[in-house]
Amino acid sequence: MTELPRRHVLGMTAGAAVGAALLSPATADASPLATPADAAAADGGWGAVPPAVPVALDRWFDNDGIDTASARGGDFDGSGYTYPAEELPTGAVELDGVRYVFPGAAAGAKNNIVALGQRIDLPPGRYLSALFLVAASYGAASGQATVHYADGSTSAAALGGPDWYGGSGQLTAAYRYGPDGSKDPHPVVVATAELPMDPGREAVALTLPVTNPAQPDKPALHVFALSLQPAAEGRAIALRDARSTTTSLASGAQSVEATVVNAGTVTLLASDALSVEVEVDGARTLEAARIPRLHPGDQARVRIGIRPRAGTAPGTVRDGHVVARGRGRDAASVARQLTLGVPDFAPTDASLSSHQAPYWFQDAKFGIFIHWGVYSVPAWAPVGVQYAEWYWSQMQDPKNPTYAYHRQTYGESFNYDDFIPRFTAERFDPRSWVELFRDAGAQYHVLTSKHHEGFALWDSKVSNRNAVQMGPKKDLVRALFEASKRYAPELHRGLYFSMPEWFNPDSPWQGHGPRNPYTLQPLPYTGYTPGKDYIKDLQAPQMLELVEGYDPEILWCDIGGANDSHRVLAEYFNHAKNRPRPVEVTVNNRSGIGPHDFTTPEYATYDTVVTAKWEASRGLDPFSYGYNQATPDDRYMSTEEVVHTLVDIVSKNGNFLLDIGPRADGTIPEVMQRRLRETGQWLKTNGEAIYGSTYWARMPQLGADLRFTVRPGRAFYIHSLAKPGATLTVEAPVPIRAGDQVTMLGHGRPLTWRTTGGGLVIDVPPAARAAGSHTWVFKVEWLR
Repeated sequence: MTELPRRHVLGMTAGAAVGAALLSPATADASPLATPADAAAADGGWGAVPPAVPVALDRWFDNDGIDTASARGGDFDGSGYTYPAEELPTGAVELDGVRYVFPGAAAGAKNNIVALGQRIDLPPGRYLSALFLVAASYGAASGQATVHYADGSTSAAALGGPDWYGGSGQLTAAYRYGPDGSKDPHPVVVATAELPMDPGREAVALTLPVTNPAQPDKPALHVFALSLQPAAEGRAIALRDARSTTTSLASGAQSVEATVVNAGTVTLLASDALSVEVEVDGARTLEAARIPRLHPGDQARVRIGIRPRAGTAPGTVRDGHVVARGRGRDAASVARQLTLGVPDFAPTDASLSSHQAPYWFQDAKFGIFIHWGVYSVPAWAPVGVQYAEWYWSQMQDPKNPTYAYHRQTYGESFNYDDFIPRFTAERFDPRSWVELFRDAGAQYHVLTSKHHEGFALWDSKVSNRNAVQMGPKKDLVRALFEASKRYAPELHRGLYFSMPEWFNPDSPWQGHGPRNPYTLQPLPYTGYTPGKDYIKDLQAPQMLELVEGYDPEILWCDIGGANDSHRVLAEYFNHAKNRPRPVEVTVNNRSGIGPHDFTTPEYATYDTVVTAKWEASRGLDPFSYGYNQATPDDRYMSTEEVVHTLVDIVSKNGNFLLDIGPRADGTIPEVMQRRLRETGQWLKTNGEAIYGSTYWARMPQLGADLRFTVRPGRAFYIHSLAKPGATLTVEAPVPIRAGDQVTMLGHGRPLTWRTTGGGLVIDVPPAARAAGSHTWVFKVEWLR
């Protein structure tokens, strides 16, 4: 593994109805809600959602991050890099139905705010949310933002943004300018982020988070634009981010997605009969999305199933509408171009970018990563400091502890490839592995088919450097997959693949072929056949061997770099789609090209929601994916830490890929097995709050100890990471109303509760407190 720039969007996807003229605090209408109610709202029907209100930020701009080809002088990140103005809009821009005003690149002019706690004056009004265009330099950045209200009160929530160089965003430039004016041909992004506000109070200002100044190696949050979404009176619905997808529902219907926002002041109930459908020539709605409960300010991401009519060719693009209906009439409608059916994927950014993570992956939440290879033989690194699986790379550096450790333990003449015969896997029991993963409550597993050392764990026909020709003398990938299909068929199967190899003589990632680090004399690369084009003759063919021979549902690439990934991923998607029994597959963001289905931070979680699908990975080890024999049992994650990490990640729309490192003989250390089984026990009781859940759009967490998840239309879950006392107080607008039932998972009996001006109070009897462990989960069941 290696830490790469994180590709993700922090914050909720923004959107609302028609745009509005640019307003400054000095000239804004003091009452954005002063919109005449329409007849429908007056008779209990549906009111109009006021347009978003852009706010001028010019007087707070303190950073110049946008240059043109002819005008230089900006410095976005403290290292002299800037966005290219030629690739970005200037002035009014509409994203997901919200109008922003994006700053230009006038010579010497500032065009963004580096978030350092500035207080931004707002046109006074009652708003659902503040919608931002943001990016971060030197890693994702986030922090607490504060909304100030006219009555002197405040509310706080996290506000963050993705790394501009490694993240995903609604605005993308194909390159950035370097300090010398050259083009760095790597995409850079600007993303949307959303800060919830209390529509019951008049807002007058907000204070940005305190991050870092724009400087090398310190993450800083940059704000380019701000718009405010006013609340509406009565019943009012906004539709955001409506789009067709290449993903199928369980019925096989093609999914069209949209976010439904309750922009009014009335809780929407089953009696409102709110549903969302698609109207488009060439297809019919097969499965309308139904929303039985939606509280003011809350959001629901819905999936509508459509089926193209006979004669409509896959990939046909038609103008259509996504329509929300309730109480016998239309509540909201947005016009969209919709792609009907799923054509074969082409090896282009445009085609591959239409792919997204399948719903099984989005709902799975928990997977097991397995780092196993030749590095499992030395299995050593300074504990909590370095990756043990990077042993070969680290032993090249005389200043690295691994250099001295190897010399002392094995001697200077013992080469890394001499470990290959010791990688025996003689005690590898694939059935016990997959049954352990199942018992852990995992929904999928991902095995390292080939790490940076270049040793393939399958029967590769394009390289003899593999586990069938040497070492274990068996196809480890096939053995695991066959056991998984037979003994744990409910698990989805994935494979990790390193795009480069450290010391492959044809294309050495480390800049040189294998050599003795003590004498610097060249060494053979065991199993290597010279004279190959690394990409065309090795990398791409090996990826296709895995795709066509093993049918992985997840292709988890690493490092990126030179590649043929456009062609390989098109074949991967088409191979899965066109099988006699089609399956939906997914790929991460490390294949070396822009298109991806999910992003992959390592040893990291966030304090805000990430709406673009993401998956955090880490080892049970404090800082290693491969087995590290130096790590004592008490340094591994405790079961409580595993559960807390899982809950935290899921509350922010992520999956948790928890890694284990088997020994070279194929045994899984007992401490790892114990942690997985104990996690599985917790999930047996509390899994309904994890699997198939989604984030709460108002906030993912409250303080250090509370997290929230939602099962749309069914229930709301409060996760207490600390054992509660006699009462649990949740100072947040929990979506609950009279008649709802509160229970604690694992206890079962209804609990008494009451609402206060500050939120919800739940009485927790001793029996309930004793029934829980690690994280206590309270279920608010929506009964009517």
